[in-house]
Amino acid sequence: MNRPPDTGRSYWMQTAALPSFTPLSGVAEADVAVIGSGIAGLSAASELVRAGFKVIVLEADRLAGGVSGHTTGKLTALHTAVYDTLRSEHGEDAARQYAASQSAALRHVFEVAEALGIDCELERRPALTYCERPEGVEALRAEAEAARSAGLSASFVAETGLPFPVAGAVRVEHQAQFHPLKYLRGLADEILALGGRIHEGTRVTGLEEGDPCRLATDSGATLFARHVVVATHHPVFDHGLLATRLTQHRDLVIAGSLPARRDPDGMYITEEGGKRSVRTAPLTDGSRLLIVTGEAFTPGAGEDTEAGYTRLQAWTEQHFPGVTISHRWAAQDNSATDTLPLIGRLPTGGEHVYVATGFAGWGMTGGVLAGTIIASLVSGEREPWGGLYDPGRLGSALRSAPALLKAQWDTGKHFVKGRLDALGDGTHGTVRSLRPGEGTVVRAGGKPCAVHRDDEGRLHAVSAVCTHLGCLVAFNNAERTWECPCHGSRFGVDGSILQGPALRRLEPQDPGEL
Repeated sequence: MNRPPDTGRSYWMQTAALPSFTPLSGVAEADVAVIGSGIAGLSAASELVRAGFKVIVLEADRLAGGVSGHTTGKLTALHTAVYDTLRSEHGEDAARQYAASQSAALRHVFEVAEALGIDCELERRPALTYCERPEGVEALRAEAEAARSAGLSASFVAETGLPFPVAGAVRVEHQAQFHPLKYLRGLADEILALGGRIHEGTRVTGLEEGDPCRLATDSGATLFARHVVVATHHPVFDHGLLATRLTQHRDLVIAGSLPARRDPDGMYITEEGGKRSVRTAPLTDGSRLLIVTGEAFTPGAGEDTEAGYTRLQAWTEQHFPGVTISHRWAAQDNSATDTLPLIGRLPTGGEHVYVATGFAGWGMTGGVLAGTIIASLVSGEREPWGGLYDPGRLGSALRSAPALLKAQWDTGKHFVKGRLDALGDGTHGTVRSLRPGEGTVVRAGGKPCAVHRDDEGRLHAVSAVCTHLGCLVAFNNAERTWECPCHGSRFGVDGSILQGPALRRLEPQDPGEL
């Protein structure tokens, strides 16, 4: 088995040629401040500048460098097996609205790409949810019927373009795939051309709701805005305690060149075997880039991530012989406990703060949809989907109480387990036994300490207490990061923030004391 390069950067990040932007400085004013430059944030900003609003986008790191930069780039209304669940838990009308809204978002990408002349490798492809095990067929037949009743061109099929047999699949025609960052580059260009501003390297650390709202940043700059859009994947200013209704998951991704004649001609996904998602993208030499995703896990739960990559690569080489893996990265997303994304006014955040989160791995259509919904709300127009995605919804939250309680049980379990584990002796002996590239949590000076040994043998030590809500982090041995199992915050081995909702880095510790 060939080991791919440990770049950690997605294929999209490597090939998008994104511009750079300076951090925000001083004091600025805007009609709308958008926090986060992924597809939800830039879609909202694009819609709003087009409507005549003065918009400033603030990004903590690099443009589209978070979840959107590590997606698989599918544009589809078929979201694994969601319609049978929606129909049973929310009713037929909710399932129809979901299908119509997600399909509208897909069409909107085509309309925007054409209007702006964005070359983002936009290709029509069917979407298929499949199973290899016969016991999964009945559920897929039910899903095909539910998706068809919801208005999609769905059918149950027994044959696919995959190079291996399946027991059955739900197939929906006229879906699409694209290069997500080339599309977002086009949105960024439009935002700038219409007078909007984008600032990178500007982490928002405080939000005071009012008229106007006041945003504080880690650089000392201040932004006043009438409206604020929180598009940070996990909402960093969670006055409505949306965290209690969100669960985190992370997926591994590998990619490699495939001859065009072997293209399976579709976008495929199964929940079997830790999840497997397959699609291709065009390469400049006429071949296709095979992109395989899977081995889903909860960040910070102590999974052997390197072993997950090994399993994913073995599956790929077995099912697509001859593919040499050239890229690997990981993607993170969160899901709402009642299945539906959370898009709209942030509960208890006032009248002028909006949020977009909980896309359950389908953030490309979900993010575009969020942009149109939030732009309508900011403009004072009627919300186009009847409040289906309203973060303040109560009925569906009550119906999903078992899932919500399980999510909170899992969070509490991680919190308590981490504290108990840190009480164990795990001291100098454990640190001395660390090999290059490894990390562990130990107790030093009465406090949990996260320790990593780099390839040169040097120790790097930071506090193991997540600065979000105090859970203990765990080491990801493939990406060499510290991850929080409670709400998905991720940190570099030096304690720097890689992914929120944490707003402060992990405090450095003196490795000489270990």
